[in-house]
Parts: sequence; C-alpha cells; structure tokens
Amino acid sequence: MKRYYNSLLYLCLALVTGLMSCDDFGDMNVNPTKSSNMDPALQLALIQARFSGDLESNERVGTFNCMPMVQQLGGAWACQYGGFYVKQQQYMSILWELNYPNDILNIADAVNRSKDDPKKQNLHNICRIMKVYVFARLTDLYGDIPYSEASSGYSKGIVHPKYDKQADIYDDFFKELTEASTALDPAKDQVAQDQFYKGDIAAWKKFANSLHLRLAMRLVKRDETKAKAEVQKAFARGVFSRNEDVCKMTHENVQNNYADVRGNGLSASINQGELVPYRYNQVFINALRNTNDPRLEHMARYYIDIPYKFMERLDVTEQVRAVVGYTGCNNGDFVWDDWKSTFTITVPGRGDFEIGNNGQKIQLANFLIANNAPFLHLTYAETELLLAEACFRWGLNLNGDYTTHYNNGIEAGIRQLSFYPGGPSIETGKITQYKADNVLAPGRELQMINHQLWVVLFMNGPEAYANWRRSGFPQLTPGYKPGYSNINTIPRRFEYPLSEKEQNKANYDKALQDMGGNDDWTARVWWDKQ
Repeated sequence: MKRYYNSLLYLCLALVTGLMSCDDFGDMNVNPTKSSNMDPALQLALIQARFSGDLESNERVGTFNCMPMVQQLGGAWACQYGGFYVKQQQYMSILWELNYPNDILNIADAVNRSKDDPKKQNLHNICRIMKVYVFARLTDLYGDIPYSEASSGYSKGIVHPKYDKQADIYDDFFKELTEASTALDPAKDQVAQDQFYKGDIAAWKKFANSLHLRLAMRLVKRDETKAKAEVQKAFARGVFSRNEDVCKMTHENVQNNYADVRGNGLSASINQGELVPYRYNQVFINALRNTNDPRLEHMARYYIDIPYKFMERLDVTEQVRAVVGYTGCNNGDFVWDDWKSTFTITVPGRGDFEIGNNGQKIQLANFLIANNAPFLHLTYAETELLLAEACFRWGLNLNGDYTTHYNNGIEAGIRQLSFYPGGPSIETGKITQYKADNVLAPGRELQMINHQLWVVLFMNGPEAYANWRRSGFPQLTPGYKPGYSNINTIPRRFEYPLSEKEQNKANYDKALQDMGGNDDWTARVWWDKQ
C-alpha cells in the first residue's frame, strides 16, 4: 500500500482543479497526510475524476482483464490475461496498489474532515456514498479486504490493517447508503465541485439508492431473503426513474497518460497505440446479431486505420460487411488467428482499398473509445433491469411488474448510446421492433434479463464481470488457448498483491483462512456462492 507518490497526487489535484475552473483553493500543506486544511470537496472531485480517468487501473482491470473475461473484448495481445487466463499478478494487483494509498486515503479523509462541520452536511454524505462506491469495486474483485481500518495507517498509526469479511462490509455499505441518502438535504450546502451531478442533491439521493439496489442484487445466490429486503428498502427511498438520472463522468477531449486524468482512461487504454489493436469478441457480436439488436450496426464498425489518428479512421463498414458480415475475433483467438484472405473494396470518392485480415475483424466504433467519451457509472437501464430481475425472482410489483421493467431497461439501454458525443439516437420504431423480437420467454427470464445487462454494461468491465458472476448469465464457454492458458475456467476473483503477503502477512493469512485458505483467482468472493 506504499507505492503511490505524493507528487502524483498533487499533479492530479492540479488537473482536477483545472476542471473545476476555480481560482482560489486556499493554502495546502505539501504533505497530504498532515494537511490541516485540505478541502474535502477537492478530494471528492479528485476521486471522481480518477475512477474512470486513471489510465493505469482502467487499462489493467477493465481492458486487460474484465472485458475479455466476460467475452466482450478480444483480439489484442493484452486480451490474453482476461481472455485466455494468462495469470499476470501485477495486473491483478494494480487496482489495490493504486486505490488504497490514493483514493481510499482521500475519500476516508474527506469523510472525516466533513463529518463535524454543519456547513458541509451534503458534502459529508456525498463523500460517504462515494466511499461505498470506491470500496465496492475493490471488494467485488478481491473479496475480504481492509475496510474499517483501511486508512488508519494515516490517521491512527495502524500500519497493518485487518481484513474485514465481505459480509460485514456489505452490511456497512447498506447502512451507509441508507443513512447518507436520508441525510442529504437540498436546503443545505451546495457541492459545486462535484463531478457527477454538479451538486444536484436529489440526483445524489437517487444514485445512492440505485447503488444500494445494485449491491443488494449481488446477494441473490448468498442470501435471497436479505437481498429482497435490501432491494425493497432501496426502491422505497427512490431509485433512478428516467435516463436523465444516469450517473456519468464527463471527460475532456484529452489523450490521457498515466498522470493526466481529464480524459477517459478506459478509452485511452484502447486507443493509445499507433493502431487500435482491440476487436470485439465474436461471442458478443453473435449475441447482438442473433437478437436483432439495433445497437450492433452503430457499436461495431470496420475501419481502415490511420496511424495515431484513430478518430480519423476511414469507416468502410458497408463495403466490408457486404463481404464478411459481422466478424469479430473468435473466443480464444488473437486477431491474427483464423487468418482471412485479402480482398479489395471500392469506397465512393476514395478509390480502391485492400482489406487484409485485421481489417476484417470488427472494431469498437469511434464514439465508444473517444477521449471525451463519458464513463457511465450507473444507469437507468441497469436499474430497470435489476428491478425486472427482482420482480421476477420474488413476485414483486415495484411500480411495475418484471415485464414492464424489462422493457423499460431495453429502451433505456438503447437510448443511452446517445450520451456519447457522436453516438446514435436510434429510432423509436427500431426499439419497438427489438422489444417485440425479444419478449421474455417462459423459463428463460433470468437469462434474457441478464443478457440485456451484459450489453448495457459494455465499457464497464468490472461491473459486467460482477454481474456475470452473481447471475451466471450469459453462459460463457472458457476461452482456453493451448500454450497460453494457465487454467481452463473463467477466473472468479483477483488475487491479493504480493505486497500484502509480505507487508501485512498476519492479516493476509487470517483473510485466507476466512475465505477457505486459497488465494487463487479460481476461488470465489463471499457473495459468489457456488
């Protein structure tokens, strides 16, 4: 937990303050662990920007591991880690190693700094919600983690924090979200530095409750009674009810690097090379094609690459598709596997072009991987689909039955593509037809609901990976590749960093004992009951 650098923290703070367009931030002590006047609103803004703006963690976690694991992304050399299960300890460790000394430290400090100030009631409770959100990504990937003592090394001198059981962490999540959302008051302080909702307190209430719903549904395999009760509590307080409620980070059109968090870090992880190496996994393409999904033609495109200018790639989708249809990379293949013979196309006004093997493997549309693409943290579509599953599982009517919520989720998921600059606004008639083509079939309700979640969560790899583990859908065949794969099963968690085994051994050993004695990526986190 000691590998981060104070200078990087302050560089990121400077970038965030630039985003805020504020002129005066007061005096700041050069030591972030000793400052007596650090502004918790700026700490909040930094954490929000880093969540999706940090290139290193988004690349290692989302692009290298989670998106290939759920068979959305493939083709590139780096997809072997999640796609073929080539164990790379460093990449599994990166979120832990970056989050604890930076994001966890700052959000815990922001909560503490704001808790006794009556002029910062809303800021305090927004920070509590953000703290849950940051910790949720960690515990869902690793399992039992330092939680209650996670920042105590800086505030109380606890050098070796204990690991809390995931069940206890989730109990505290529900408590914190309930209390924080209830305490938010539009008549109190305004949080202008907030990057998600610009201080809209009503929106934050809905986000907290919708996050509560998401986390409650994690428990469906572990404790259905508790899952149902927490879903009902979240819904009663008010969850997302329209697409405009979506929680998103709006990024700038800046090419991120490992210090600059203004642009979309996930986008940068995909588009930063001379040419874009990543392709769709054929499993994902087939799923969209076989359901007549109107998103497919917009999300998946064929391009002629222009080195280092991915947004200027020549779109040749119509011509290539006429020859090869929708062809991604087969599950378990690199882009150069399943080699395709070259053919020639004619582009009106541009002449003839040869389309080789790589050009015949379909790519992510420019708008999805632009530097200023928004990061969708939690959407109305996801909320509606989770409500659909809850209503189906437990016979509930939550302002509508499961069919109503399912159809709402489908429509919202299609329309959310318009949130991206350059993204499509798909016609109502096509959405109506898609609903008609995908009516919930008896016996396949959970499968079909979670298919939609898999699509809606595209470009949010950790969440897609978590939902696949907790639901079991879609049913995926492991991408085993002889000579590469370490295992022939899709991993279920990330292993702990080596630094924990060396520097926090007693607590690490206790955590392993509580989790069954096996720190292996085939083991399961608590809620992922077999």
